[in-house]
Amino acid sequence: MATEILSVDFPIHVGYGCAHLNPPAFNAYRGSIVHALHDPGRGDDHAIEYIADGILMVAAGMVQEVGPAEELVKRLPSDGEVTDYSGMLIMPGFVDTHVHYPQVDVIASYGAQLLDWLQDYTFPAEARFGDEAVAREAAAFFLDELLRNGTTSALVFASVHPRSVDAVFEAARSRGMRLIAGKVLMDRNCPQDLRDTAESGYEDSKALIEKWHGAGRLCYAITPRFAATSTDRQLARAGRLAREHPDVFVQSHLAENTDEVAWVETLFPNHRSYLDVYDRYGLLRERSVYAHCIHLDERDRVRMGESGAAAAFCPTSNLFLGSGLFDLQAADTHGIRTGIGTDVGGGTTFSILRTLGEGYKVLQLQDQTLTPSRAFYLGTLGGARSLYMDDRIGNFEQGKEADFLVVDPNATPLMTRRMSKAKRIDEKLFALFMLGDDRNIRAVYLAGKKV
Repeated sequence: MATEILSVDFPIHVGYGCAHLNPPAFNAYRGSIVHALHDPGRGDDHAIEYIADGILMVAAGMVQEVGPAEELVKRLPSDGEVTDYSGMLIMPGFVDTHVHYPQVDVIASYGAQLLDWLQDYTFPAEARFGDEAVAREAAAFFLDELLRNGTTSALVFASVHPRSVDAVFEAARSRGMRLIAGKVLMDRNCPQDLRDTAESGYEDSKALIEKWHGAGRLCYAITPRFAATSTDRQLARAGRLAREHPDVFVQSHLAENTDEVAWVETLFPNHRSYLDVYDRYGLLRERSVYAHCIHLDERDRVRMGESGAAAAFCPTSNLFLGSGLFDLQAADTHGIRTGIGTDVGGGTTFSILRTLGEGYKVLQLQDQTLTPSRAFYLGTLGGARSLYMDDRIGNFEQGKEADFLVVDPNATPLMTRRMSKAKRIDEKLFALFMLGDDRNIRAVYLAGKKV
């Protein structure tokens, strides 16, 4: 069953199929509940909590309690609403740690590796986003696709145009989404109509930070596209922004493709590595998220772990563009926070379910294992932790924002057949990652409101 996406003003409570100006004291949702309490990567059998018949209680957009239905049903207040999702999985909303909204129209474009992809598809597509109407329409479609696929929080690249940032933030605010986004910084090695300057990029970004960062559920990310498209002066200005606004995010690309790595080496001959370029300019820190991180050496990984920066693992994009295989084991060894990114449009799906399935295959090719519980963690609490938002989203701990999904494990005849043989929750999750997509997303809630 497809999920219908509605644009609503965030303060309005949306219940089961209707809107209420005066929401009840609480809402309760009954179904099979699964969420990550912490990272199961260390072999902790208790990292994932599964309640076969559970109740999730929500009030004022926040999680109040979660537990077995036989216990909580006795304490449900008489003035609340109870929605029965028996037979469904209730889980936290997915977190996408790397995605490009101006590239929605070039997804599934034939054949290229990274640098060709930029010239042939990315830059022409993004040039259109100087038109406000184009940006608004694309932002609305993009966010609806995220929600349709169960993604409730995302770290998003806009284009070089400030209005493209306004468009995606306005669309996110109207839907009540938790979103981080930023204006791309590019002052060289790109078409003239997509080029800013070190000074204009700094001033535009500063104005956007003041306008949007901390506005409701919205946050800003300083966004150099990647080192090759910014001069030293622009990267220095980006670092200055990061020092002036220590609570904003930083996002960029890192060591995605071998040709890209070699190019950055020629452009920055006085830097030890690609990562060192960002580090020297003050862009490697907590709340920095770097997409791909494939071609790193030991010293780079040590430094990333020390800095608190995170890596966005983007398996469908890496496979599609032939970029390489992300080494999750090495990231874990060095304490690098890791989340999952769809990387649309180099990535080939908006679905975190499908992306996790491809992530399993990427690791199989390296004799590594991505267990179902670890994959589930990466798509939920692991993504929240990468964004330093695990105090607000990612699981159902009391006081967190009630962003959650209702997932139908029997959305297709094949899945119904497979699920009939799955006895444990890890078997069910694995089947979802291998066979699932947007058809499994029955309902999406943002801060307790059904969208």
